[in-house]
Amino acid sequence: MITRFAPSPTGPLHLGHAYSALMAHDMALEHGGTFLLRIEDIDQSRSRPEWETQIYDDLRWLGLSWPDPVLRQSERLPAYREKLDWLWNNDHAFACSCSRRDIEAAVAAPQEGAQPEFGPDGLIYPGTCRDVRAFAGCECPPENTALRLDIRAAIDVAIPRVAEDRIYSFHETGSGPNGETGRVEFTAEDAVKDIGDIVLARKDMGTSYHLSVVMDDAAQNITHVVRGQDLFEATKIHVILQRLLGLPTPTYHHHGLIRDDAGKRLAKRDDARALSKFRADGASPADIRAIVGL
Repeated sequence: MITRFAPSPTGPLHLGHAYSALMAHDMALEHGGTFLLRIEDIDQSRSRPEWETQIYDDLRWLGLSWPDPVLRQSERLPAYREKLDWLWNNDHAFACSCSRRDIEAAVAAPQEGAQPEFGPDGLIYPGTCRDVRAFAGCECPPENTALRLDIRAAIDVAIPRVAEDRIYSFHETGSGPNGETGRVEFTAEDAVKDIGDIVLARKDMGTSYHLSVVMDDAAQNITHVVRGQDLFEATKIHVILQRLLGLPTPTYHHHGLIRDDAGKRLAKRDDARALSKFRADGASPADIRAIVGL
């Protein structure tokens, strides 16, 4: 078993991070496996070296250990670009110049006042640039625009239309927000309707969370992904990309979220829940385990 914890160095780790990291670490040790740390720093506009250093300090204070070197996403941009080139040249990706406002306007256009629909990647893309195919015929995808997955084309390659059951699935050992566990299935038609043409590369990053995470999990031979239930629906995106790219699908273990007294899930802006403040107030790693229920 190989698990991982993959924080972004954009702020302090809080109790929710501690819960997920401890669970992934404990699960690997319980099965005689390996726990890996990965730094997801593709957002260079927000990532800071001091936050990365704080991540190492906080995790070591909790008693966690991992093998070196630590994989840093910012060092894997050429690998992501190579896969984007493949997707582009096989007509699985298209250039998109739409802003969020453009997407909202296009979604609402058929019926004035209609509420935009959201999927695991945000607003479900209405396909504005899909049929235009700007830059079509270019050998390499443009670098000054976003790239989106043509989900219809991706599904037709991964699951041919002649297949009787156009089904995607993954194995869940935790539970989704609605108690989903065991074999979780969703249809190709559901993916088109509820997910849409997700972003593969943002113009200011050269990649996206979804593309990077599936490539990195495969590169690190991750067998079990431990993460919060807020990412349960995003797992469907990852399964689609894994099938399309010929990558293995790990076992997933989604856990409940640590929330504040008002029931709101913790975010990095919630400094009052930052591990560094618990440490400064004299808390021990055992105290943190007790607080999060481990």
